[in-house]
Amino acid sequence: MRTAKGFRMYGRLFVWLLPLLLAMPLAAQDNSAPPSDQDNSAQQAPGDTTTQSTSQENPPSRAGRLSYMDGNVSFQAAGQDQWAAATLNSTVTTGDRLYTDTGARADVETGSLAVRMSETTDLTVTNLNDQLIQLGLAQGVIRVTITNVASGDSVEIDTPNGALTAQQPGSFRINVDPNNGTTVIVNTGSLDASGPSLSQTIGSGQAIQLTGTGPIQAASISMPAPDDFDTWSTSREQAASSSVSAQSQYVSPLMPGASDLNTAGTWQQSPDYGAVWYPSGVAVGWVPYRYGRWVWVEPWGWSWVENEPWGFAPFHYGRWAYVGTRWGWIPGPIAVRPVYCPALVAFVGGPGFSVGFGFGGIGVAAWFPLGPSEPFFPWYHYGGGYLHQVNVTNVRNVTNITNVANVNNIHYANRTLGTTAVPNNVFRSGQPVAAHAVKVTPEELSKATVVPHPEVNPTASAETGGSPVKAPPVRPTTLTTAPAGRAEAPGGTAANRSERPAPPVSRPEANAPPHTPPPASQRPTAAVNGTSAPSRNLVTRTPPPPAHIPFATRQQAMAQHPGRPLEPQQRENLRAGRPAGPQRDQEMPPHPARSAPPSHSSGGGKKP
Repeated sequence: MRTAKGFRMYGRLFVWLLPLLLAMPLAAQDNSAPPSDQDNSAQQAPGDTTTQSTSQENPPSRAGRLSYMDGNVSFQAAGQDQWAAATLNSTVTTGDRLYTDTGARADVETGSLAVRMSETTDLTVTNLNDQLIQLGLAQGVIRVTITNVASGDSVEIDTPNGALTAQQPGSFRINVDPNNGTTVIVNTGSLDASGPSLSQTIGSGQAIQLTGTGPIQAASISMPAPDDFDTWSTSREQAASSSVSAQSQYVSPLMPGASDLNTAGTWQQSPDYGAVWYPSGVAVGWVPYRYGRWVWVEPWGWSWVENEPWGFAPFHYGRWAYVGTRWGWIPGPIAVRPVYCPALVAFVGGPGFSVGFGFGGIGVAAWFPLGPSEPFFPWYHYGGGYLHQVNVTNVRNVTNITNVANVNNIHYANRTLGTTAVPNNVFRSGQPVAAHAVKVTPEELSKATVVPHPEVNPTASAETGGSPVKAPPVRPTTLTTAPAGRAEAPGGTAANRSERPAPPVSRPEANAPPHTPPPASQRPTAAVNGTSAPSRNLVTRTPPPPAHIPFATRQQAMAQHPGRPLEPQQRENLRAGRPAGPQRDQEMPPHPARSAPPSHSSGGGKKP
């Protein structure tokens, strides 16, 4: 294990060398060298019509977090037919859908935005990227609080009666009643409402009722009195704001989950690492990335879900260090917007790695948390500066990663003390890790090499993220994009707009579940008789992204390179009805040569 003195010398050496290294042109690299930070994809294959710009797409730098649940909350992952019981700390991103049952509530946050859901609410994350958070509210009540909007960013809430867009901080309540239209309340900030024959601004302290679809009618109404849901939402907003303010000198306020840390641990200054957060109440022998499970989240692939209620920020940002006799978390710099990572770990394996009786090099998935100044190499597609950005926003000092010729020459601080291993069937199916962990001896670990990712494809249960549940009483939804006209004051009309509305563009939500009517006593106002119901249309201002590819289709295409998400050109090929084609990206490090699987049966690993 590296000493604190060694860490100081290591960090100071690279801080001194970094300007010189960055000024030098990159030399030609062998197969063990990392891909260029400009683009880690190979040359375009002959006959492939995918554009070069598509191959350089980066994953989003931000993601949502399911930060609170009370009651039955259902989750449908993008590209899945099956609904599942939602799990706290799950990553929420483009295409995911949430439903709160009668008496239930939920909270989703991105760092700069919090969406609080009341009961019987059907919410879809239509798009979540670096410039746009687009939500679809088919029914129910949400409160949206926006604390920060960067230049060029916007938040859009699409309803059956128009699209609502915010481009500045504010607090809003939106209530969609399928029988009576959409009620919009702006407590602070402003919203632009748009749709067929609708274009107006709703200012602070105003409320309107939207009805109809073509055209949409808007009428000013009196501000309703707060109810229990408003009181609960305000209480959570105030608690989160107070916690973030108390930690402003330690952690970025734009980091999802940062508000939980103040009451779940303590901050202390370290001469080696600066501010370090130590969790309270963890079990003896607790190790980061052991008490949770692996799930599959597109476009990142394998992603970690931690069990502890506070376990989001410390497992998707920063680094872990073993300080004295306990684990501490070191956040990245607070002056920049942090970049989300599915898990900040290094995986180990290779043909020489064998753990216990019955497990060979391809039968076990193993990993350890990255320590301070240790580079993170993504196991998913990236390009255009992403490799640099994902590292420098999550650590204070990092090696010049484009000059790391061989990751197995890095002295990883947490490799000996923090490695966790499970059988591949546990890993691939999203089962709890701690209950199935196998012991890795120092001798066994010495034979392992750092690998880009386990060569393990997920099962459907790893992507659904929870136990299967019956589909909630929701309808399939369609999205119709209507042009946004000139904004007017509340009560105004769009009759004097000079532009001609463009024809609406409609597409069904990918893999929307069939409608299953609940008992009459529990049936929401949108329910209809029969075993199916027509889809519910939502009006959007921004065209939605392409439909998600069904899991079964992606799973078949990933068989050629298990454990790695499909690259953009592969997804584009599948959408066009073509074979996915080969992987282009050069992985870091390259996979070691595969060895033949062991002839004996699996099972019976040693328990830690």
